[in-house]
Amino acid sequence: MSVEKTLSIIKPDATKRNITGLINAKFENAGLKIIAQKRLQLTRSIAEKFYEIHKDRPFYNDLVNFMISGPVVVQVLEGNNAVKLNRNIMGATNPEDAEEGTIRKEFAESIEANSVHGSDSFENAKTEISFFFAKIELIV
Repeated sequence: MSVEKTLSIIKPDATKRNITGLINAKFENAGLKIIAQKRLQLTRSIAEKFYEIHKDRPFYNDLVNFMISGPVVVQVLEGNNAVKLNRNIMGATNPEDAEEGTIRKEFAESIEANSVHGSDSFENAKTEISFFFAKIELIV
């Protein structure tokens, strides 16, 4: 097993309901360590840049609008196989398809308002972490 870092974003639907602690408990109870964390209000330009990979997809504008609709919590999680473990803890993008006990099954309101974002690969994790955090902000 390799120790990895991955990005996690607790989305506006979850911050509005004040359930960030419940979500973070899921990460920590599964063995992930939160090594950096901050609460932000994304601007349209920041959200558009972060989700630029999806700009040609039909859901892009709705995604950007949703992500700027309220504060988010961006954080770096660290642990053995953190990318895969985080994706397992989050559950399927569509909460109806998510397994019992996952964040999205328990907390998501819809496929869009699904409470969390997580990096989908080790390579994307590095890119996404550096988008939001300077190295000095990562406590190891």
